Amino acid sequence: MVAADGEHLGPYRLLSRLGAGGFGEVHLALDPEGRTVAVKILHPHVAADETALTRLSREVETMRLVQGPRVAEVLDASLEGARPYLVTRYVQGRPLGAVVAADGPVLDDDLVRLARGLAEALATVHAAGVVHRDLKPANVILTDGEPVVIDFGIASALDSPSVTASGAVLGTPGYLAPEVLEGAEAGAEADVFAFGATLAYASTGRHPYGTGPASAIGYRVVHHPPDLDGVPGWLEPALGECLLRDPAARPSADRIVAWLGGAPVARPARSRRDTADARRSAQAEAKWHRTAKFRDPPPLAEADGPEFRLRDIAVPRSRPPQDAADTDADAADAGVRDLGTREWRPGQPRPAAGRPSPEEALERRRAVVHRRWVVGTGLLVALTAATAREPLPEVALLLLAGYGSVLLVDAGIALFAHRNRGRAILDLAAGAGAVALGAVLSAFFSTFTLALVLGTVVFVLVGILVAG
Repeated sequence: MVAADGEHLGPYRLLSRLGAGGFGEVHLALDPEGRTVAVKILHPHVAADETALTRLSREVETMRLVQGPRVAEVLDASLEGARPYLVTRYVQGRPLGAVVAADGPVLDDDLVRLARGLAEALATVHAAGVVHRDLKPANVILTDGEPVVIDFGIASALDSPSVTASGAVLGTPGYLAPEVLEGAEAGAEADVFAFGATLAYASTGRHPYGTGPASAIGYRVVHHPPDLDGVPGWLEPALGECLLRDPAARPSADRIVAWLGGAPVARPARSRRDTADARRSAQAEAKWHRTAKFRDPPPLAEADGPEFRLRDIAVPRSRPPQDAADTDADAADAGVRDLGTREWRPGQPRPAAGRPSPEEALERRRAVVHRRWVVGTGLLVALTAATAREPLPEVALLLLAGYGSVLLVDAGIALFAHRNRGRAILDLAAGAGAVALGAVLSAFFSTFTLALVLGTVVFVLVGILVAG
């Protein structure tokens, strides 16, 4: 059942629908303190799976341990009743998929920031013992050029046969690791594979395993190397390591953070990783150190020409052509992927970050039309009142009084109903200006001159209306 805007779900008031994915419908909402949050209402077929909900309820406590600027933290959850939901921090920005589709590949310093931020996000998630399982461009929000990862742990927690049979996609073809496609458990190494695929897409504008049916993409993931043509030279060896077929040969998120010069991620005080998990991770890390093809870049690396630092990389600004087709799974997430988010709190102006939403664009258009109407009608009323002041003073007074009354009512509505102080000030200023302008015109110009000007203005206005 689709939730309606303005409806309350627990203590949260839903403001607007943001989109829908494989597991639920996402809404912008207000918490009891008036702060914006994102509420994901699980789909009915997911809510009906008691096994999946039980697993998710256990995972939520662990997911709450994931805290950091690179992840959208889980704030609350209610998994009982007819409509279970999750609440996360609301992130201002645009999905990476939408940015690449609109602006082309991510280049230069922006690519370095993206790579470092994504690596730090994965390290934060893995430090709490959580596996994202569904890292992809649609789940990376860019805010002021910095990435924030959303929806971590949900796909892994809801990995239930009945949920899968009901139509939810547990991961996205082209970003799922080979071992997951072959039925193995998704571990931290699978997230590293998705990290490599996401960065390959961001840096080239192409999906590294192509497009088409999910089965065809999955076959390429398992049996063919990724398409890394166009990936910058400093990044290509690292992505090649992340996209290796053998999970144990891939680097850990902490290792990638160190290579990119990011901040080390501290583990939370309580983690669900037991001794066996820690031993397996240490063994995988040791094997990677023995077989890795790339190492930490030195402070100054030799390029083709002048020396450059990793943070000051200069790469050709060539943009490879983007694939015209998209995968079926990506199409299912289009409602979320193409969304540009805005953070808002009551009583504060809406930030103008990225493209304005349709509601904001409509509101701006209404403000422009209102301003032009107030100014234009004010000039016309003032001119008409000045022309009629000597022969028909009652008409002049009636025009000014009527115009002033209309503006006074509009100012009251704007001030008390819409809380739009700027519109109210404009109305009051226009009313006072029309009276003052009418007095000035009648004092300095004769009635005949004013009548000629008024006739000319009316003729021009009629001509414009007819031509339109």
